Parts: sequence; structure tokens; C-alpha cells
Amino acid sequence: MRKYLEVSKTYMKTQLVWRADVLFNMIFTISKILFAYLLWGMVFQNKETVGQFTFHSMLSYYIISSFLSQLDMSEGISREIHDRIRNGTFSKYLVIPVSVEKYFAAMEFGIAAFYSVFDFLAAIIWILIFRIRFVFSTDIRVILCALIITALGMLFMVQLNFYLGLLTLKYQGIGTFLMIKNNLAALITGTIIPLALFPDAIVKVMQLLPFYYVTYLPAMLLTGMYQNEAAAGVAVIAVWCLAMQFVITVTWKKYLRKYDGVGI
Repeated sequence: MRKYLEVSKTYMKTQLVWRADVLFNMIFTISKILFAYLLWGMVFQNKETVGQFTFHSMLSYYIISSFLSQLDMSEGISREIHDRIRNGTFSKYLVIPVSVEKYFAAMEFGIAAFYSVFDFLAAIIWILIFRIRFVFSTDIRVILCALIITALGMLFMVQLNFYLGLLTLKYQGIGTFLMIKNNLAALITGTIIPLALFPDAIVKVMQLLPFYYVTYLPAMLLTGMYQNEAAAGVAVIAVWCLAMQFVITVTWKKYLRKYDGVGI
């Protein structure tokens, strides 16, 4: 466990070198919230509520969902594995005394922990500047479930991107897989439009997919909505994590024998 903590600490320190990336990440977070403020400001001009939201609860949802979505920086895992396999340097991860998957999970945790501080500051600044009456759940049980779902959702995204990276052992490129994953995630995580505004039949289908639990459900729980889904949400995303781990284990054993990279 200690060696993975060191990996996380190393990658946290590495981010200090790329200060421009920190700035652009904060700008991206702020731009999403600004877009929501302008868009929903026009929608709510003549309305008190839209769906289950008031203007301030809608902005609270966007602030929380933007913060949560920025925590997931795991796409770099699939691209890193793809590039390493293609240029023959993936062997680097096979000779060090760690689990390759846990190494990348620790890397993601370190990077996410570093950026979370700045994303949190950006969210606080927005709340103060626009004088948003921030809506947040006061139910400790619901908050705890939301935090567990968020952690499991991040773990699932790490697993998914690790798996997609491993597909490079079989396929020449994984761009198509990443495109499909990104398009699904952009829609079902609710970072563009809250899923509560979709027809119920569509939402029920989305509830079967893991992306529903990565950002959308935790954000809704933390704004005091969908509280009856809290416990079920923990169970569903946990099952998805276990299923994804099984797929990774099978894929790793099956495809690693195909790897003949050199250049440690």
C-alpha cells in the first residue's frame, strides 16, 4: 500500500511543473459554470422551476457536477498505455514490483487530488461572485452515499480506461473505442444537461449504465434530490466495478502474451 501512496505523491508533485495546465483546468471548470449561468438564466426568466429545479438548485447542480467531472482525469491512462505499447516501452511497467493496474489507479488518484483543490476554489469563487444560494443536502447518510458513489465512479472510470488501453495489445488503435466512451459519458453523466429533464423511459435505461453513477447521481444526491436512490446507487456502481475488474483480469491474461515490446 505504501508504494502506491508514493506513486500518488510523486504524480501530485509532478503537476507542479505544469502550472499552465492547472490554470487551463480552472478556466475550463469556470467556463462550464458560466455557460450554465447564462443558459439557465434565460430559461428561468419567466419560470420559477424547470423540472425539479429552481434557478439556484440548477446552478448548484452544475457547480457540483463540474467539480466531480473534473476529478476524472483517467483518460490519460488509456492514451499512456496505448502509446507505451505502440512504442515498445510498456515493458517499463512489467518489470517494476507493483501491480500495473494499481500503479495507474494511484497515478490517477494523485493527479485528481492535486487538481481537486483548484477546482474547489474555482467553485467557491463562482458561488461568491454570482451570489448563488447554494443548495446542498443536510442528510449525512445521503452525503456519505454520494461520496462512496463518487469514489466508486472514479474507480470504474480508471478501470474502464485501463481496459481500453489494454485493447492496444489486440487492436492497432483504440480511437474508436475512446470516441464511443467519451460520447456516452458526456451524455449520461449529465454534465451537459441534467438527466432529470429527459423522459422517464430514457432515464430508466441510463440507470442501467455505470456512467449514470459517475457524476449525475452524486450531484443530484448532494443537491438534496433522488435521495431514495442513494443506497441502490452504491450497490449498482459496486457491481459494475466488480464486473469491470473481472473483464480486466481475463483480458490481461489473454492479451499480454501477444506483447513483444522492447526498450525497457
